[in-house]
Order: sequence, then C-alpha cells, then structure tokens
Amino acid sequence: MPKIETSPLPKTSTLWRMVQPGDFIDGYAVESRLGPREAADIGLSMPKWASALLALRNRIVRPLGLKTEVSDTGEGAIFPVTYEDAQEMILGTDDTHLNFRICVRQEAGRIHMATWVHRNNWLGRIYLMVVMPFHILIVRDSMRRIARADTPAASAQTPH
Repeated sequence: MPKIETSPLPKTSTLWRMVQPGDFIDGYAVESRLGPREAADIGLSMPKWASALLALRNRIVRPLGLKTEVSDTGEGAIFPVTYEDAQEMILGTDDTHLNFRICVRQEAGRIHMATWVHRNNWLGRIYLMVVMPFHILIVRDSMRRIARADTPAASAQTPH
C-alpha cells in the first residue's frame, strides 16, 4: 500500500500567493516521479463512487446557483487549469460561495496535492463543512492512485 502523508504544500508553490488568513488549505504527498500534469490526470480521473458523489452534489447545489459544469474548459468549468509550469499545475475556479484551487506539485521525488479554499460567505462555510469528509476520502484515493501509477510494475506496463 502506498504511503500517503499529510504534508504541507512546499513554500515554493505558486498557490501560496492566494492564501489569506482564515483560508482552508490542506496537503498530502506521496513518493512519485510523475510530472504534475500526469499526476493530475490520474488523480482527477474520479472512480465511479466519486463521480456519483459529484453528480449528487450537482443536483443538490444547482438550485442554489452554484457551478455544476464538469468539463475541463469554459467559463463554468469546475477544474480549469489556472497555472502550469514544469513543476506545478493549479486547477480550480471562483464561485459565489467560495473560491478553490487544487495544486499538484512535483518536488524532490514527491507529488504534493493541496486544496485551497477561500470562503466568500456563510454558504461557503457551510458547504466546506459538509463536503470535508468526502473531500478527504477523494483526495486520499487520488493520491493512492498516483502512487500506484508510479510503481515499478506500472512503469513496466505504461510508457512515461
């Protein structure tokens, strides 16, 4: 089983420029030689159970006017890329209730994944509180899949 560590996002990350006092930011890391885009592609390709949770979330929040589009591009996309370089990829969007970004960073042979959330109002505070248990499950599962994709057996089967 890959070892997933709770680990702060390295201070070299571009994401830190967005963080304000009182914002939520978490961080996880696994050993991996994958680049940030490849790790993001693996980590954000959700399994069926996570996709079902996202579909349920979309049905619940649609009447509240929150973003529900699941494409990678476009004005309303949930995970558009907002920054990318050789070491880091940042995805996310701003919405009425909260602004969020997911950062995937390769540093020192490890993939770091962090989620930053700035709550814009009371709905953002309630939303984050409700989704937090699911967020933790989804992120830890993403990190597990990233670590498994970079094992010697996976490397032998999948060209990098």
